[in-house]
Amino acid sequence: MDRFEPLRRRTIALVGLMGVGKSSVGRRLANALGLPFRDVDSEVESAAGRSIPDIFAELGEPAFRDGERRVIQRLLDEPPHVLATGGGAFMDAKTREMIKAKAVSVWLKTDLEVLARRIGRKDTRPLLIGKDPMEVLKVQAEARYPTYAQADITVETGDAAHHVTVDQLLRALSAYAEEHSQ
Repeated sequence: MDRFEPLRRRTIALVGLMGVGKSSVGRRLANALGLPFRDVDSEVESAAGRSIPDIFAELGEPAFRDGERRVIQRLLDEPPHVLATGGGAFMDAKTREMIKAKAVSVWLKTDLEVLARRIGRKDTRPLLIGKDPMEVLKVQAEARYPTYAQADITVETGDAAHHVTVDQLLRALSAYAEEHSQ
């Protein structure tokens, strides 16, 4: 048995604020573990036949969150994989319950200044349109951190290169798997 085999038994769901690297780090983590990678935002767009900004603009955030919950439920019924969730997904009590029941949840946590720099480079995030990224992040952190803290594992990523973050994740997941196999 290779050392990562225990990490392939359950889906690994990455949670955290926008820009923390759930998708980019998630792809690399999936590759390191030999697991499929699934991105909730991409899956929602595919299921809805439109972009997330369009869903927000045309249907509103509640409709988006409802679709997101249904997509996550479907994905959690699939064989183990690495799942990058949207920043607000874990805030939904039903979604959080599903993730806790069927996956190992990992909160990727990064300094807000680092996140503001990262997300300030893109104008595709509906929650940022016409707003100061740092102000949005501060409000989200205050509202979301207590809930994100309910994740099974927290990994402080800093501004490290993706491979460093993947190594941190593998160590944290291995420790968690060992602790929960007793």
